[in-house]
Amino acid sequence: MALRVYNTLTGEKEIFVPLEPGKVGMYVCGVTVYDYCHIGHARAGVVFDIIFRYLKYAGYDVTYVRNYTDIDDKIINRANQEGTDYRTIADRYIQAFDEDMARLGLAKPTLEPKATDHIGGIIGIIEALIGKGHAYVSESDVYYAVETFPDYLKLSGRNLEEMQAGARVEVGDKKRHPMDFALWKGSKPGEPWWQSPWGNGRPGWHIECSAMSMEFLGKTFDIHGGGKDLVFPHHENEIAQSEGANGCQFVRYWLHNGFVNINAEKMSKSLGNFFTIREVLKKYDPETLRFFILSAHYRSPIDFSDQNLDEAQSGLERIYSCLAALDDLLNGQPQTADIAVTENLSQVGLELQEKVDQFLPRFVEAMDDDFNAAQALGILFETVRATNRFLAEPKEVTSLFLSLIAHVRHLFVEAGGVLGLFTTTPNDWLESIKSAKTDQIGMTHDEIERLIAERTEARAARNFKRGDEIRDLLLDKGILLLDSAQGTTWNMK
Repeated sequence: MALRVYNTLTGEKEIFVPLEPGKVGMYVCGVTVYDYCHIGHARAGVVFDIIFRYLKYAGYDVTYVRNYTDIDDKIINRANQEGTDYRTIADRYIQAFDEDMARLGLAKPTLEPKATDHIGGIIGIIEALIGKGHAYVSESDVYYAVETFPDYLKLSGRNLEEMQAGARVEVGDKKRHPMDFALWKGSKPGEPWWQSPWGNGRPGWHIECSAMSMEFLGKTFDIHGGGKDLVFPHHENEIAQSEGANGCQFVRYWLHNGFVNINAEKMSKSLGNFFTIREVLKKYDPETLRFFILSAHYRSPIDFSDQNLDEAQSGLERIYSCLAALDDLLNGQPQTADIAVTENLSQVGLELQEKVDQFLPRFVEAMDDDFNAAQALGILFETVRATNRFLAEPKEVTSLFLSLIAHVRHLFVEAGGVLGLFTTTPNDWLESIKSAKTDQIGMTHDEIERLIAERTEARAARNFKRGDEIRDLLLDKGILLLDSAQGTTWNMK
């Protein structure tokens, strides 16, 4: 099955055929660096990280460009509020963005340009647009004339006449049409500026992405991505100015990730349901947040809530627990995935072997279907369940047995490399989650172990009443005791 992607421009899934065989150019809109990143940024970051990883896994040579918008009204306003300059604000939040994305396990893009490093290219595009009649100078500003571009709004499917109904150019407005947008803004007193043929000023928001993408990927490239909120006006305006300047198709495949809702409501600062990545990671492990984001198809809306994060953590724990069990059995054993296992297996073993044989073809099929990571996780869970059934059987640890579970372990690692998961030693990850949970209930690991030891002594002395009291005390705290011939272990509900 060939890779198929949903193209916002056509509203259909299409077979992905890059401009140059074996190579992919991908541009994704980054952040305006004036504040800490929120979970909407986390979703976009993880989504396009998965797409980047899978394209490389599929054998493509990928040039992935993700920009920083480091000059904007919001940055200037923040600088004015703090009594500093725009560059101090931009540098601070570029560093914060990089830290947040690293914690979420994102691979570094090929290139991460800043808008202010591309002023010359921006001015060149604006000059071309003026020369072709697509833009006009109004005092010290330059605007794009949307009525000169017949395909305007082709990405969002909106209607220009309907949009301008009720809108009008105010008295004193510099624009000819209410939907015209700024390519260059004349500087106001105290604002940062760059020289241009139209006077000192700075670029508009949209033009920077056209300049940076064309600089590194050419006038036409394969994939442009971003959040669904960018379809209009940002991506519409990118198309208009890029195709207006160059006279050719700007992007072949437009990919957009869905919104993040908070407890079934749209995320919004005004509603008070706005969470930064840093706030979320104080409570949840970064891989848990990543796993949660992958649990829904990237184009679908996703509902952020403590309950859904808890469910994601539980799911990830099931996989890590399976990996830990495999590692315990494989400790010191050769972990090859190349030995064929075709005989001397029980029915449960044969069922696991079938899952193993089907794993990669099914995984690739899911990812080839518009990067369906949620379906890929479902395949992973099926294999975990089959593995756990196999491990629960009475067994003799033979080379055949070790070969099969080594193969399972190898597949999990391979899938994890595409999904950006399982980057921590299983026992270390499980211990870190257990520690975080005990912190929440106000008990230390040592306190729990002391109570378990006391319970063991009480049971040995046939003081079952005290043993039951300790068990119930721990259960009330959400701690489950697991008794076996090897002793008592514990876990959190």
